[in-house]
Amino acid sequence: MYHYIEDKEFLKRMKSLCSDIVNQLVQSINNDSMLTVEAHLVGSGARNLITQNANEPIDLDYNLCVLEVFGINFNNGETIKNHIQKHFNAVLKHNGWDDCQDSTSALSTELRHFKKGNKTEFKIDLAIVRESRHGWERLIHRKTGFVTFDQWYWNEAPSSRGLTDKVRDIKRENLWLEVINLYLEKKNMYLRRGEKTIIHLLTCT
Repeated sequence: MYHYIEDKEFLKRMKSLCSDIVNQLVQSINNDSMLTVEAHLVGSGARNLITQNANEPIDLDYNLCVLEVFGINFNNGETIKNHIQKHFNAVLKHNGWDDCQDSTSALSTELRHFKKGNKTEFKIDLAIVRESRHGWERLIHRKTGFVTFDQWYWNEAPSSRGLTDKVRDIKRENLWLEVINLYLEKKNMYLRRGEKTIIHLLTCT
């Protein structure tokens, strides 16, 4: 069953390490001449709602928000993702990590753990997103088994509009504790059903 991680020292070390690597990535990309980006920790990590199922690994979700592109079209998703992955791998190598893996909707690092203290394994999941007039869109790489036929496209995140305002309103009404309890309840409900689901807030603010 899922439980909230209560080792605050471990959480602090993990967030500090992962955020430092992601910040290095942002600086590396912005020092280039193709993209301007910014990154944000999102989901459970940003809301201090990090859960763990027994002793399974955990992940920190980051959004890499593409703000501007230069010399290419915003819809050239393949070029954008490959460019970001190249920079990410360089930063990871500099920090002694292996190359990231390109999944359908994120770039994921290898699992890591601290040599001292809490040995829980963790990784970084980096989604590439942009803001449109409809809300937030995530860059999707639809794999076919043959790279020639793969597709890259921006997919609107469901119910992504106004999430930051919703969180602010919930806290203002002193209902955040109810959200915390419901979040854990929902995750364990899906676990009991044997269903995989993602419950997190997609936002760049």
